Amino acid sequence: MANTSTNTYIGFHQDHHGITQLGRIVLDGWVFGFIPETEDCTGWDLGRMQLLMDKISQEWDKYSNLPSRLPPELQQRHTEIYAKAMSTAREKGWNPELGDDE
Repeated sequence: MANTSTNTYIGFHQDHHGITQLGRIVLDGWVFGFIPETEDCTGWDLGRMQLLMDKISQEWDKYSNLPSRLPPELQQRHTEIYAKAMSTAREKGWNPELGDDE
């Protein structure tokens, strides 16, 4: 979720539930080590978020965009990071059956 008045990201921890398009960029940035897990991208402009997304997309392309094709260490990181994020999102009311705007 972006702050539309400033075109900046509100940050993963302030995002509606975290499992949004921008939130997933942060999660994947953590998985691949492009940003430290202490960085939730609060205040990043959308151009900076796009640059991170481009790096992530290039990295995912190496694995055909499938977590099952990640090397074991990255698979483990992906599993741990996403499990924690989904647990927190459910606590905030996220329902994976509904779209982001429902």
